[in-house]
Amino acid sequence: MKKLYYTLNILLLFVLALLVSCKKNETVKEKKEPKPHKTIEYKKPASVGFHFEKTKQWLENNKSDSTKLDIVYAINRTDKANLAKKDSVIVPTDFNGDLASYLPFPFHVSNLEEVSKVLIFSYPAQIFAAYEYGELVYTGPTNMGRKKDQTPTGLFFTNWKAEKTTSTFNDEWDLKWNFNIENKLGVGFHEYELPGYPASHSCLRLLEKDAKYLYKWADEWILKDKENVKVKGTPVIVFGSYDFDGPKPWYALVKDPKALDISESDLEAQTQPFIKKILENQKVREGNTTENP
Repeated sequence: MKKLYYTLNILLLFVLALLVSCKKNETVKEKKEPKPHKTIEYKKPASVGFHFEKTKQWLENNKSDSTKLDIVYAINRTDKANLAKKDSVIVPTDFNGDLASYLPFPFHVSNLEEVSKVLIFSYPAQIFAAYEYGELVYTGPTNMGRKKDQTPTGLFFTNWKAEKTTSTFNDEWDLKWNFNIENKLGVGFHEYELPGYPASHSCLRLLEKDAKYLYKWADEWILKDKENVKVKGTPVIVFGSYDFDGPKPWYALVKDPKALDISESDLEAQTQPFIKKILENQKVREGNTTENP
């Protein structure tokens, strides 16, 4: 009888140990599950090269090709109306690549692999890039602050947004798809004309299609009350400086197609000082989203 009693106890302990072990394994598996993220395969042209062409003639030959027009707008950091005013424009020798293939940001950045979202603006290149878990998901041209009113650099977070608002510099200026990143200074990114050089009063100007995309893509802040922020929005990094007295930097592409390229290591050097703060805010946001689905 005693043998049976001991045998049953041993079996019971074994079953309990097995259940605990399974539970631990489930917990480990849950923690190790990779976060979902996008992987985009960008089409590259057979060769990357650039040259000048007369604007009027080029537009006449390509006015109905929206893909080519989007690429040329981006390369010249301008929009439809302002491109038409230029005597000559920079165009690629091969148009068979995706837009991102002609712009300077790297497709992947290893030190951003844990960052769910980050928006980065390059002052010297006048280009922005949106990343999700280290993968480039969107990029395009920008015209940032002019010499007199330069865009502040460093780490910011998106806060409030409005489909249409009025400029703090001039109440006659309507800003569409505006997303503020510095509330006290009134700095944000939004749609406005792109003359092809830094011309704003410190804001980050965008093409309308790009402003619309970022307006929906980035997250607003979450307020605790009218005066206090509970959770910051999407991180925004602005880096570098612009040579206001020199020729437009993208003109150098004609002689050297890689003149403005931003390597992965270059971008890691620019973003690394902010990674800890970005991940801290990300953790708070993820926790708040879980609590308030």
